[in-house]
Amino acid sequence: MSEPPRRRPAIVAVDDEPAVLAAVSRDLRRGFGERYRIVRAGSGEEALEALRELGRRGEQVALLVADQRMPSLSGTEYLVRAREIAPAAKRVLLTAYADTEAAIQAINEVSLDYYLLKPWDPPEEELFPVVEDLLSGWEAGAALESGGVRLIGHRFSRSSHDLRDFLARNRVPARWLDVERDSEARQLLKVADVDEDRLPVALLEDGTVLERPTVLELAERLGISAQPASEHYDLAIVGGGPAGLAAAVYGASEGLRTIMVEREAPGGQAGQSSRIENYLGFPTGLSGSDLARRATDQARRLGAELVTLQDAAGLRVEGSGRILELTGGGSLSASSVLVASGVSYRQLEVPGFAELTGQGIYYGAAVTEARSCQDQHVVVIGGANSAGQAAVYFSKYAGQVTMLVRGDSLAKSMSHYLIEQIEALPNVEVRTRAEAVAAEGDGRLRVLRVRSADGTESALDVDACFVFIGAAPRTEWLAGVVARDERGFVLAGLDAKADGWPLDRDPFPLETSVPGVFVAGDVRARSIKRVASAVGEGSMAVSLVHQYLAEA
Repeated sequence: MSEPPRRRPAIVAVDDEPAVLAAVSRDLRRGFGERYRIVRAGSGEEALEALRELGRRGEQVALLVADQRMPSLSGTEYLVRAREIAPAAKRVLLTAYADTEAAIQAINEVSLDYYLLKPWDPPEEELFPVVEDLLSGWEAGAALESGGVRLIGHRFSRSSHDLRDFLARNRVPARWLDVERDSEARQLLKVADVDEDRLPVALLEDGTVLERPTVLELAERLGISAQPASEHYDLAIVGGGPAGLAAAVYGASEGLRTIMVEREAPGGQAGQSSRIENYLGFPTGLSGSDLARRATDQARRLGAELVTLQDAAGLRVEGSGRILELTGGGSLSASSVLVASGVSYRQLEVPGFAELTGQGIYYGAAVTEARSCQDQHVVVIGGANSAGQAAVYFSKYAGQVTMLVRGDSLAKSMSHYLIEQIEALPNVEVRTRAEAVAAEGDGRLRVLRVRSADGTESALDVDACFVFIGAAPRTEWLAGVVARDERGFVLAGLDAKADGWPLDRDPFPLETSVPGVFVAGDVRARSIKRVASAVGEGSMAVSLVHQYLAEA
């Protein structure tokens, strides 16, 4: 007997004015009624009860649309409560022009995804594109949650963490099952006849069982790992962060045969950011993974070729060609190269950290671990924006978040908006002039030893620790070929001219000491470590590549 068809996900619209509710329901039904069920409610309380009923039936809620000016329960108040019932749903606030302050407040209080001014006429221009974009983001997340790959392992296993992180960052639909917490995990292992000492185990949709797979083995079975499709390109980009993705988009859109090589997953370090709130044009902010998803889809649609799980191992010059040696053993030829390989978080060189990395200690946001930190004690080490974004994000799950900051305040290294958010969070404690001096555990992190400014040490019982202590450039593969500064960052423009520049003309602004090899983003010496500047440099580099190719 076949299973009954699954009901369409719901869009819940609430407004106390019958005419407005009828109008928004009509337009939503006209634009999205084939894919989604439109649920109407005349008050916030009625809408909350509808959400509870949907939850009891096990139905998905994709979008909440609420009017701000409702008498018994304002739109913002309703969305605060609705978020507890349907946390994954996207949230839209309907506002009048005079409600802008309320909308801004809602952005901060309920992580509002969009506020829409009434009237939204014509809906084809003012409503449909907004809702379609939000639903696309929700669908991408829902697909990941319901996913095809089932990964079974231990939470505090380094190999399990690496596989989870790989699947999440490459947006592979997958479900994580902790063998210690999920009875389903133990049942699946019994069915697959796999012993627990063979974990982690990946169960693929075609029935394949992979015991203790490496990231590369899993990627190959999923068809993610790829080789270049051509022998020669106009532009080869090393690195898939914001700078590399921007160059891929602009290079492909302007007719260059473009390939981007990324060692882990599109998005780079920014792709791991839980929330980017100061990126131009996104007043409600967006996650790093969402930015990476949008940019990757855009680059592919415009014709760029993206190769993941490959990295540059070397660079050589052969006449007008620039040859990239790849870690997979192959190579590719290009007329020009953009180095956008970014940076890696520095390792904390204190006792215990190396041994417990991936077993409670993580470098970067590791958002795959967030839900596992429910009601636990999380420590964030660092005082810059990436650390602040992580603290705010983990505060939504953890019972307590402690920030360890070596400086005497956050003001020297963190954006003001983030400092304000952190100060408003009751479960986040900032300890300045404090540093971790040791980590202890028994196969997983248990204790951090912390030294305060007066030299005294204390022990913190900790469940997870996330480290953000500066970055080192990924440029070892350029040694002896391209000029770098004393820290390894790539020199460009006039800074690179003194290092054996071979041409009569000056280097272009983002050109390295090797003509036709450009650099953009965090890996460039004296760069501004911001997503917007990296995107700008990546797009600017393509214009300079055109000039170089025209002269070559």
